[in-house]
Amino acid sequence: MRIKELMVKNFGKIKDKNVTLSDGVNLLYGENESGKSTLHTFIKCMLFGLERGRGRASANDTFSTYEPWENPNYYSGILKFESGGKSFCLSRNFDRYSRSAELICEDDGEELSVADGDLEMILGGLTGAVYDNTVSVGQLKAEPGQTLAAELKNYASNYYAAGSSDINLEKATGALRARLRELEREAKEALEEKHRKREKIELEASYVWRDVHRLEGERERIGEELESRRKKERERQEEPENKGVIDELRPNKWRIHPVEIVLFAVVVVFAFALIPKPWNYLVAIILFLLCGIYVWNRMKVDKRTVKTEPEIILEEITPEEEKIPLEKLRWEMNHVCEELREKQVQYDNLREQLEELDEVSSMSREQERNIQGVRLAMERLSELAAGMQKELEQKLDDRASEIMSEITGGRYTKLVVEDDLHMNLICGGRKIPVEQVSRGTIEQTYFALRMASAGLLHEEEYPVILDDTFVYYDDVRLENTLRWLAENKKQVIIFTCQKREEHILDELGIKYRKI
Repeated sequence: MRIKELMVKNFGKIKDKNVTLSDGVNLLYGENESGKSTLHTFIKCMLFGLERGRGRASANDTFSTYEPWENPNYYSGILKFESGGKSFCLSRNFDRYSRSAELICEDDGEELSVADGDLEMILGGLTGAVYDNTVSVGQLKAEPGQTLAAELKNYASNYYAAGSSDINLEKATGALRARLRELEREAKEALEEKHRKREKIELEASYVWRDVHRLEGERERIGEELESRRKKERERQEEPENKGVIDELRPNKWRIHPVEIVLFAVVVVFAFALIPKPWNYLVAIILFLLCGIYVWNRMKVDKRTVKTEPEIILEEITPEEEKIPLEKLRWEMNHVCEELREKQVQYDNLREQLEELDEVSSMSREQERNIQGVRLAMERLSELAAGMQKELEQKLDDRASEIMSEITGGRYTKLVVEDDLHMNLICGGRKIPVEQVSRGTIEQTYFALRMASAGLLHEEEYPVILDDTFVYYDDVRLENTLRWLAENKKQVIIFTCQKREEHILDELGIKYRKI
């Protein structure tokens, strides 16, 4: 990529200013408060956009800091650049009310969509965070942030695992984590549904079991009543078939028959006549009394057996009619037994359903396999990231060491980058933490790390943009660094408020464009 022209319409204190850039070194000189940092920020905002903060954060965010002093509603600019052998024109309006972005390929006039990611594709996936931690160095911001460490780790896993850096490790891990949460949520919902179903079946089974007990009690009661009725029937059948002669002779409407009275009188007379005196008197009196008691009892029969109307109706029921309640009892017994069988079958089915719920279903096994699979993938991805990180560290160390050796004149030939970008220098067989060297050397190690990382992370070379980066460099360090930049980078943009860069470039005979 190469930046060809900056057209600042209205941005911060700069208004209607055009800056043309060329290949090689571009030196933008200006005193303090001349707008160098504003122009540096303008390049980033054109490439990656400018979002306004929310709430209290909006008071000191980049949008508010660089909102034009005059005509704040006219907040825009144009950036012309070249990438992949084609020329593009990027226009942005940063105004809070009418924000827009337009991207046109100047070679064929094709309109591209910034919102749909066309600009990101042209830039090769370069993000604002990586840009700030590699090719772009702001004032007093030479030390790269932890974003670079995460990006290097992501790059290592992606590149060595897939042979390409197109796959984003962080996104892949996030996708796996999201998938794991989804699977665990589905498994939890399935388990909760299983518990709800079990509770419902258990409740239904308890109702059916209660009905079973009720029907069993009803069956026992009807059985006892049937047995009682059968017993009475047997007793009735066992009664003597022949009634007494008197009962047969006596009409039902008479309380005592006249023949009975004549018979009683004959017995008393015969006893008085045949039995010797004086016993005949006693026997006759006794027989007379017995016959009197009998007659008296017979005269009371109708009075003792005066029946109510329902009893009379019942007495009028025929034997065929008496069978009706018995048949009803038998029908009730059959009905209760049939309902009891249905309830028992229903209860057995519910018990089988509960047993099936207790068993692990094929769906549950499949969910568990999926969860274990995602967890295994996350573990493998983590292991891969850790292993490939070692390889990347070696590659990064080698490239950073080469750069460090050149810009320090061979004084430090080995730079070791450890976890979280903690760096050490190897000198004379000693491992020296970067914190123990001079500030100028520290700045050089940061520079070497940035340039080495840019070479690893970016397939396309981007312009190196430096804003007063060499404040802590002495002349020798600055000379070595400028020579390295001129020899290894296609486009370098240096913002400075000093004349040192210009003098050294002249002494080295390096061509540059002064703006």
